[in-house]
Amino acid sequence: MVKVTLTVNNVKYELDVPPLERLIDTLRYRLGFTSVKEGCGRGECGSCIVLVNGNPVHSCLALTSRLDGAEITTLEGLAPAGKMHAIQVAYIEARGVQCGFCTPGFIMVTKALLDRVSDPDDKTIREWHSSVLCRCGSYPYYSEAVKRAAKYLKEGKVYFDEREVREKYHLKVLAR
Repeated sequence: MVKVTLTVNNVKYELDVPPLERLIDTLRYRLGFTSVKEGCGRGECGSCIVLVNGNPVHSCLALTSRLDGAEITTLEGLAPAGKMHAIQVAYIEARGVQCGFCTPGFIMVTKALLDRVSDPDDKTIREWHSSVLCRCGSYPYYSEAVKRAAKYLKEGKVYFDEREVREKYHLKVLAR
């Protein structure tokens, strides 16, 4: 076993993990962050992407034992309780949530992109989104979502009231 300290969504965890345990398994099965999904297990689909020290990482390819001291953000950590991040709202508004399986990966890549480029053009969005696959073919919606999110962030609108968003778009709360 290897002792590691991870800060996940601003909470510090001290864990003993097997040397070859993947980050996806640590996040999803040990810590319960279910937005981290395994699609391919080979780093091709992007459903498992999280931010590690601000960078998008395929968690199915990263070993937890090598991430001692890392700061990790999952979809659950984008906004405080009762709030939704502008990126999440933009994806809803742009109809960028079809089946939802790949959506967390796209949102995390979008977060990393907008942290670096405040007004990305279509080519830049496509390049950043190329690490995530969508079987529903929602790429144009995702591109629109990035542009909407960039606009919100420029306007200083980072967080939205979750209850108001759910009511406005008739979204149900699923079991947590």
